[in-house]
Amino acid sequence: MAWRGQAIVLEEVLFRPEHSLVVQSLHAELGAEPTNGDGFGVAWYGVGEGPGVYRSVEPAWNDANLRAMAGHIASPLFLAHVRASTGSPVQQTNCHPFTHGRWSMVHNGLVNHWHELRRDLLLAVRPDLFATIQGTTDSEVLFHLALGMGIDDDPLRALERAVGMAEAASIARGHDPAIQASIGLSDGERVWAVRYASAEAPRTLFVSADVDAVRRLDPESERLARMREGDRLVVSEPLSDLPGAWHEIPPDTALVVGPDGAVEHVPFRPVREAPVSAA
Repeated sequence: MAWRGQAIVLEEVLFRPEHSLVVQSLHAELGAEPTNGDGFGVAWYGVGEGPGVYRSVEPAWNDANLRAMAGHIASPLFLAHVRASTGSPVQQTNCHPFTHGRWSMVHNGLVNHWHELRRDLLLAVRPDLFATIQGTTDSEVLFHLALGMGIDDDPLRALERAVGMAEAASIARGHDPAIQASIGLSDGERVWAVRYASAEAPRTLFVSADVDAVRRLDPESERLARMREGDRLVVSEPLSDLPGAWHEIPPDTALVVGPDGAVEHVPFRPVREAPVSAA
């Protein structure tokens, strides 16, 4: 989940909606797994340099620290994630979001054949970024590949190269390319959201339709009642069943939410460049 708009208290979208992200951690309806209990994380932007980060291996629905802090932290931009492991250990360093400098990223999906491709893709990470990899997930490696592929100049191009390299590494090892990449990325000013899969249908991704859709998430919230046009939520599953409140992002598409809330849709086309170690 990503929020971009006026500063709101985290609990107003993490806990209060009828199908909030915390509810989804226990009862997801559209995800690959109905239960996402292998950890939680949130990165928020405020007065400090770069994002603040909280990550825990506790299930989101059972994390008392999360509940306490979410009622006291307000932010105009944050990314949140509930995790269902695809094979990597359940440990704090494997929980999303992953951060570096001003950048933060969350990822729903997987790189197929990861244990076979891991070395090839790790060795393709730019040397000065290699030591900052803390965990063992495919998601963190994709993030570090993008960091070294020009993320500061062209974030979507960097993600296209990182995802494309994972596909090319799979081909080089004799497999069909198979990656699921529902990605949220931010630099503290904008949010980039990607919905892509090499094959099959990609994981779902939605954007809130307008400010009225945000207000109706909690009609009793005075803060949400003051929301302005341009405040946006990007979610893997709608936070409510309100008709017309959510627009599904098409497959093979990236969405960009600007500082003013303007939304732009652009094609997402990975660039398949094989890592040198897989050649």
